[in-house]
Amino acid sequence: MRTQILELHTGGSESITDITRECSDLVAGSGDGLLNVFVPHATAGVAIIELGAGSDEDLLASLDDLLPADDRWRHRHGSRGHGRSHVMPAYIAPQTTVPVMDGELQLGTWQSVAVVDLNVDNPDRQVRLSFLTSS
Repeated sequence: MRTQILELHTGGSESITDITRECSDLVAGSGDGLLNVFVPHATAGVAIIELGAGSDEDLLASLDDLLPADDRWRHRHGSRGHGRSHVMPAYIAPQTTVPVMDGELQLGTWQSVAVVDLNVDNPDRQVRLSFLTSS
């Protein structure tokens, strides 16, 4: 198994960060296997989604509708509405697995791998990429 840790700076606002290139780079020329993408944080998730055509903004807007940044949350430390960031990984899981064939991610034409982060209090994230080859 090959593992790499990515260090991301997601900033002080809600964000969706494309990590498809980093995922592709790790598996390039490596044959067949499975790539696991995992964020070891209680307030971030990993999504496979089309990016750059408005879907990323739509995802953030739908999460804001579903999980408003207000005072309803029992988990109250941090900025207003911070508790929603702790609920979000139940909707957008902190991990995903992507099949790899002939050293290439088997994503659909418009699919990207992205880190979804609603936590404006923690701008620094890690992503653990683990590639398990079939050989």
